[in-house]
Amino acid sequence: MSDLPKQIQVNEEGPREGFQFERGPIPTARKIELIDSLSETGLNQIQVASFVNPKNVPGMADADEVVAGFKRRPGILYTGLWLNEKGLQRALASGRLDVKGSLSVTASEIFLKQNQNRTAAQDIEAERGIARMYKQHNVPVSRISIRAAFGCNYQGDIPTGHVVSMIGDLIRMAAEENFTIKLVSLADTMAWATPAGVKRLVGAVRGAYPDLKIALHLHDTRGMGIANAYAGMEMGVSIFDSSVAGLGGCPFAGHKGAAGNVCTEDLVFMCDEMGIKTGVDLEKLIVSARLAEDVVGHPLPGSVMRGGSLAALRAGIRAGAAA
Repeated sequence: MSDLPKQIQVNEEGPREGFQFERGPIPTARKIELIDSLSETGLNQIQVASFVNPKNVPGMADADEVVAGFKRRPGILYTGLWLNEKGLQRALASGRLDVKGSLSVTASEIFLKQNQNRTAAQDIEAERGIARMYKQHNVPVSRISIRAAFGCNYQGDIPTGHVVSMIGDLIRMAAEENFTIKLVSLADTMAWATPAGVKRLVGAVRGAYPDLKIALHLHDTRGMGIANAYAGMEMGVSIFDSSVAGLGGCPFAGHKGAAGNVCTEDLVFMCDEMGIKTGVDLEKLIVSARLAEDVVGHPLPGSVMRGGSLAALRAGIRAGAAA
């Protein structure tokens, strides 16, 4: 089945994904510089920081300062990440973020034990407590997420039926607090997805829950990010998390080569060439990607920031022919 969307939503996660993963230290001012640059590209959602324990994630020790420092632009949602009530309270106290709740569980119990020292049953109970926390703080919840939905470096392949079942568990849990779930994010946390696997899982989820929107969070450790995004689009997926210049990775993935999300400018370039709208100015995004590389001080995996856009090349060719 091919069901390409006419437009996709790009959720930029580079500042959070990248700066929690980079060894650094990266000056706060430079993090803010990148966020402000991304705000000029046409992106309408940017995840700027995570409110987590700095002992576990040193790169987020200055999250409060970063959130206080960037320039908010109208029409852009600025989001954050948190894992518990303390983190949520910090996000709310900032007064500068668009705070919406999400319920998340991990499909791999072995990874869950490595990452958060929980069993699957404990994970469900913890999320039930988080749902109550959102209710208490009047935070809306319409999104759920399944981490390691495609596979795990510790456990191997994840059965499709298991993921579909977990989605049902989260929907029922949300209903207990009168939340209506409208979107499910399938996260390829450790880059096990392939185009065939994406189509298989997205197809199963669409079949079981046809009214749910589906988002994909795709990591590029094995170079499949763009191919998997295209496969998702063929299945009608129109919401993608991405990371400028390919910043980031998963600190707990158990893989030294763990890469960040699918690269934002590469995703936008592909969509531009396919006639799929993103609302993003690719040339400005390339500037931001090159800035990201300068900020971290080492090469990043993005391709289009080096090769440039074909639109720019075509314009140069036309200009040369006219002269």
